[in-house]
This record gives sequence, C-alpha cells and structure tokens, in this order.
Amino acid sequence: MPFRHILLALLVVVIWGFNFVVIKLSVEALPPILAAALRFAAAAFPALLFVRPPKAPFWIVVGFGLSFGFALYAFLNLSIAWGMSAGLASLVLQTQAFFTMAMAFALLGERPSRFQVIGAGIAFAGIAVIAGEQVAGIGPLPLVMTLLAALSWGLANVLTRRAGRVNAVAFTVWGALAAPLPLLGLSLLTEGWPAISAALAGFSWSDAGLIAFLAYPATLLGGGIWSWLLGRHKASIVAPFTLLVPITGLASGYLVLGETVTRVEILGAMLVIAGLIVTLRRARRSEPPIRLD
Repeated sequence: MPFRHILLALLVVVIWGFNFVVIKLSVEALPPILAAALRFAAAAFPALLFVRPPKAPFWIVVGFGLSFGFALYAFLNLSIAWGMSAGLASLVLQTQAFFTMAMAFALLGERPSRFQVIGAGIAFAGIAVIAGEQVAGIGPLPLVMTLLAALSWGLANVLTRRAGRVNAVAFTVWGALAAPLPLLGLSLLTEGWPAISAALAGFSWSDAGLIAFLAYPATLLGGGIWSWLLGRHKASIVAPFTLLVPITGLASGYLVLGETVTRVEILGAMLVIAGLIVTLRRARRSEPPIRLD
C-alpha cells in the first residue's frame, strides 16, 4: 500500500475518531434516529444535483446506502443515546474489521494472509484490553447494538469492494440517498411525530453545525476517501486501519467530553498500533503499489 494511501487512511481515522464526539452531542440535542436521518439527507442534498450516478450496479449502491447509512447509524446512534460512551462506541465498532475480513473471504474470496490474521489478533487483544476497562456499567443492549452497527459497516465495506474502481464521491453521495427515508420512517415509528416536530421547531445553529460535520467531513469526505481506498486495495488491507479509530475517539472524548483515559487503555492502544504495523508491513511487501490517479 503506497505511503500516500496510508496518509489518506490516517486522515479518515482522525475524522472518524472525532465523529463519535459529534454523534454524542447530536443525540443529546436531537432524537437519535432523526439525527441520523438529517445527517444523510444533508450528505445527499444538494450534492446529488452536481454529481452523476456512479458506474456501479444499482443494487450495490442501494445496498451500501442501507448498510452504511441506515443500519450502521440507526444502531450506533441508539447505542450512544442509551448510554454507550463516545470512546467505547469508537472502540467496539472497530470489530467491523473482523466482520469485513470474514465476509470478504466468504463473499469475495479474499483470503487474508497469515500476517494479516496475526496483526488483527494483536489489535483485537488491544481492543479487548480497552473494553475491559470501559465496559463496566454499560448494559448489554447498547453493546449488542454497537456490534450490530459493526456488522452493518462490515457489509458496507464488502459492497464497496464489490463495486470496484468507481467514482468514490459519486458512490458515497448516491449511496447516502438510500438512507434518509428509511431513517425518517424509523424515527416516526420509534420516536414519534411530537418529538420530531419539537426537535425541528427548536433546531438551532449549533444543531446545524453538528449535522454539517456529520454530513460533510465525516460522511462525504471520510466515506469518499474510504470508498476510493477500498476500490484499490483488498478489504482485508484497508479495514484494519479503522482499528486506530478508538485511539482518536478516546482522545477526542477525553479532550472534548472529559471522558477518562487510563494507563491500561493506553497499553491497549499501543497493542492496536502494533497489530496494524504487523498487517501493513506484510501488505507493503506482498502488494505491488497502485498508482494514484
């Protein structure tokens, strides 16, 4: 994997780590499913008026939108609203890397190398160390919801890989279009029109700023770069980068929300980094560089 591609992946890691803080603030200000619906409505409109549909099968674009937009953020926003901390959510969600590897093997025939499996195992040990510190006091339901969000993200990664080398921005924008209506329907069903109308009536500039960050840097920029990388490298190589997201997520939660970070969590973060280094060293040796075009 070329060094400049690694830098792009690390940029996404930083954006998505801070993303959890913004999600936490958004679900405190708005009904959680409505917040997700507004996020993807803003990501799709007005961008789709200026971006042509991607040259990918319709079912893949819709499937990506439903898995990455609807399922992932319905589960994730609810889990955070029901007590999952931003730091812990950023941690548990990274099990998507293992779901991605498993589904890429089953559906795409992408067999991870021994070093990728070893690296993922080391990183998972780091995640387990951090989770052991944070999971006390969190009920099982928010944890299960976050795992379902991770499964949804893994499916989105595989669909993105299946789409191949398409225009990443177009793929992200038109995929986002599939999410707002199902999310709004779920919001009406679970949160009710009175809560939705009250939230919209009291919608403030700070609420708009939260939705704007979630829609543009976190969804369009981060998602576009991620789709671009998945179109050029195996899912088993790209997905492990998200194992670094808990580190930026924990740091953001500490700096912005005052969430605590312990020495044990720092040790776990070092294990995650070590696991990623093992995976990348093997990937850079075995995979020929791909020209940035």
